[in-house]
Amino acid sequence: MFRMDGVYMQSLFNIINMPLGWILKNIAGLMGGSFAAAVFVFTLLINIVLIPLNIKSQKSSVQQTRVKPKLDDLKKRYGDDRQKYSEAMQKVYAEEGVSPAGGCLPMILRLVLMLSIYYLILSPLTYMSGVEKANIQTVSTVISENMSELKSNDKEKYEQFKTTLNWREGTTNELSIVNIVRGEQNVLKDLLSDKEYAKIEKELEAIKAQDKESNVNYTFITNKINLTETPKFSIDIFNEAKPIWLMPILAFTAQILSSLLSMAMQKKINPDAPNMAGMMLTMPLISLFIGFSVPGGVAFYWACSSLVGGVIQVGVQNFYGPHKMLSRERAKELSKQCDFEAGQIKKLSKED
Repeated sequence: MFRMDGVYMQSLFNIINMPLGWILKNIAGLMGGSFAAAVFVFTLLINIVLIPLNIKSQKSSVQQTRVKPKLDDLKKRYGDDRQKYSEAMQKVYAEEGVSPAGGCLPMILRLVLMLSIYYLILSPLTYMSGVEKANIQTVSTVISENMSELKSNDKEKYEQFKTTLNWREGTTNELSIVNIVRGEQNVLKDLLSDKEYAKIEKELEAIKAQDKESNVNYTFITNKINLTETPKFSIDIFNEAKPIWLMPILAFTAQILSSLLSMAMQKKINPDAPNMAGMMLTMPLISLFIGFSVPGGVAFYWACSSLVGGVIQVGVQNFYGPHKMLSRERAKELSKQCDFEAGQIKKLSKED
């Protein structure tokens, strides 16, 4: 059952990532081939497209706040009788036109999108360069088999090649293959025998041709940072620090700024809101920790998403904040009441 679920999830990501990869590739083409610039523009466009859903989610949250006093009264009235409370609650939701799940859709879409982009960045050959999966799988299988054999026979040499190739067991290692076909020196010649290399020579040439045609530049900041590289943290930061470390640090900083913006907006809306400084650090620290175990491109996307999403959320809060929306709802209710009373007065005047 788990395997089937995994297959379905992979199929879902394939359906989503094929058009996303095509869009990202074409944006990169417009940005001079820069993958980093394409990710930023792509993230900006996605967040703009999701603005209506953000507004819908905000409205749903406000509606929940509006009916909360009525729900609290129901809890007091029905006590531990959950069935009656549930029936009365559904009735209140229906009368008030409130959907309890109204704010879930944007969150689900963002989660699916985040996971899709994660896999997209891990698989640029499949989704951006259009390389045949059979070619990728063949190359990956041959290298993995030789790495496994080396692991059994020469642990030190295995660790050396694993670091050089940035090879991860159990995956197709598309980012590593990108670095292999783009490398000035063919590192596989040192790892594989002539017979083993011959098994994948044609596939490597096909991958190299497709990758060259896509013309996507995976470096960042004057070619100092390779976004296909996974940063490896070391306590010896003075000697072991690398430029790629900037990506998880950037993701951490972006999350902090986004959290600060969110806290400032919450305090503005509700000055009595509890201090969430502890919670504010949780997500940024998680981003920093995970950022040292995923390719730099993924951490860069998180940074872009946090910054762009945070700024847009501030804008949404300014125009669709709880106080403003509740005021509008109250104004509508008063307007309806006034219209009703005016109609009654007019009716009574005619009768007189």
